[in-house]
Amino acid sequence: MATTVAIGQSRELPIDTVITTQHNATINGASFSYTAQTGTQPVWDENAKPIASLHYTYYTRNNIKDRTARPLLISFNGGPGSGSVWMHLAYTGPKVLKIDDEGYPIQPYGVSENPYSVLDIADIVYVNPVNTGYSRTIPASGKEVDRDKFFGINADIKYLAEWLNTFVTRKNRWRSPKYIIGESYGGTRVMGLSLALQNQQWMYLNGVIMVSPADYKVIRNSGPVAEAMNLPYYTAAAWHHKALPPVLQSKDLLEILPESEAYTIDNLVPALAKGGFLDAAEKDAVADKMAYYSGLNKKDILDHNLSVPTSFFWKSLLKDKSGHTVGRLDSRYLGIDKQLAGTRPDYNSELTSWLHSFTPAINYYLQEELNFKTDVKYNMFGPVHPWNNDDDNTRDDLRQAMAQNPYLNVLVQSGYYDGATTYFNAKYTMWQVDPSGRMKDRFSFKGYRSGHMMYLRREDLKTANGDIRDFIKRTIATGKSAKY
Repeated sequence: MATTVAIGQSRELPIDTVITTQHNATINGASFSYTAQTGTQPVWDENAKPIASLHYTYYTRNNIKDRTARPLLISFNGGPGSGSVWMHLAYTGPKVLKIDDEGYPIQPYGVSENPYSVLDIADIVYVNPVNTGYSRTIPASGKEVDRDKFFGINADIKYLAEWLNTFVTRKNRWRSPKYIIGESYGGTRVMGLSLALQNQQWMYLNGVIMVSPADYKVIRNSGPVAEAMNLPYYTAAAWHHKALPPVLQSKDLLEILPESEAYTIDNLVPALAKGGFLDAAEKDAVADKMAYYSGLNKKDILDHNLSVPTSFFWKSLLKDKSGHTVGRLDSRYLGIDKQLAGTRPDYNSELTSWLHSFTPAINYYLQEELNFKTDVKYNMFGPVHPWNNDDDNTRDDLRQAMAQNPYLNVLVQSGYYDGATTYFNAKYTMWQVDPSGRMKDRFSFKGYRSGHMMYLRREDLKTANGDIRDFIKRTIATGKSAKY
């Protein structure tokens, strides 16, 4: 009899199972067949008892003579609490949502072929952490789930590293070049996993890919640097909505962003560092420049003492133009609030748009195309809070992993219109990982004219997958010794 996780009284999920299906694809100009395995694999405690079961989907290209030379890409989304649906069904996988070329929902919902997937050069596994997707905890009889084992930065990294050891062993992938990719909070997750896999599981990586990474060293801290770092994003979003002064609006986005970035680093950070002791004339001059680079009203900037929250920007940028709000995760999206007044939008216009497409598509795809049948709800966002953010050393974890492993390289990908984990914060994180600068040649940054999930825009779907493909090809160290 199969072991199952009881969900309520009438829902059951297998703890350890796999469903295999066969498919065909044409990707990057090559037609080939591939195998999809979707199932669950346990997380064990120190007594070898299952305490959770993680749902995953694993794609392998068929007819590969030497699987040891073929890269394995391990994919996570973020949240924390988000399922792996986003990159699975819209970015690197063999199928993508039916959406328009800019990423907006189209009915009837479903999926179509992804001609840009990286499955042509790498096998891919999409992992759902505990309480996301179909993954669930397994409470011992009569006991509550020990939340400390799962729901925090360090707990998350620890159990996922152990789970990956089992997965790689079961799938015979120890000799394959390995890459981990994480989006949003997944960026924090993969920074930490890079060292945990090395030092706890003795699993060495060739690459870490961070997509729109959330670095809590910046995002959850106030202060001059964190507050100033938003300005280049304001410039990008305002440019998209044609809200900048004509001298800037007439230029291309990539011409004006370096200006805004330079002003941020050279002028705005020092000005904010002076706080209330900033000279009045200098404060007025800074407000002028901020209005110039953000499209915001100068008085509003002064009223915020030069530190304008992103929520106010989303609410106010178009207030006197169209009256719309702009999206948090992708500021190309527009929303309609109950009233124009206020300091933040009523809702996230981009997320509600995405959930239109993703929720029906992932449920349909897993159950009808991959034949994984269950009554358990697929958690787009699962119950993982409160989340323990203490002792976040993931930045230094990545630095140490890179120092110990000469093969390890890093790719950072961001959308210019992402107002939640901004592209300039991603650059800043990249700059801060290795203060010595001795490993900076092993980092690369790619920006795109879209938002947090930059791959929703068709043009960026092609370009961003191409950037991952190039990164993997460049960092497979065939025949090269791992030494300095």
